[in-house]
Amino acid sequence: MERLAGYAARLPVGDPREPGTVVGPVIPAAHRDRVEAYVGLGRKEGAVVVAGGERPPLKRGFHVAPTVLADCTDGMRVAREEIFGPVVVVVPVDDEDEAVALADDSEYGLIDYVWSADVPRAFRVARRLRTGGVGSNTVGRNMEAPSGGFRRSGVGRDVGSYALHACSEVQSIVRPG
Repeated sequence: MERLAGYAARLPVGDPREPGTVVGPVIPAAHRDRVEAYVGLGRKEGAVVVAGGERPPLKRGFHVAPTVLADCTDGMRVAREEIFGPVVVVVPVDDEDEAVALADDSEYGLIDYVWSADVPRAFRVARRLRTGGVGSNTVGRNMEAPSGGFRRSGVGRDVGSYALHACSEVQSIVRPG
């Protein structure tokens, strides 16, 4: 937790046009307010903010500091709903099976992340997750790979050949015998 909090605290927040920026603004101001409300809700639910949690002191843009919420449980709204901001909610688990069950016990399934020094284990866990995408030891994306979610996290796929299906209309014509 200490390493994760330290990493989040060091992420440069600012103008996305600047080469050193890692975390740009959210859009619009109402979304920043929504993300900040989730952080406040997490605090009310008993989460401990171990990084971020405050608005960065920038004059332009709707920025949210990279935030890590610790001591969370799977019943908290911050752990069960999509925040769509630079917020990590940490729910401790005892083993792989519990981690997969927790990740899949959600109405949403856009993307999961698996972090492990044991790369074969990370891929084994990633294959078990019911989500549109999984980052294994990265938050990066392959921009040529299809993206999209499961359950309430979207319909269809963007990018790649799978995206063509959303732009297609398939017709079947049946004739006798």
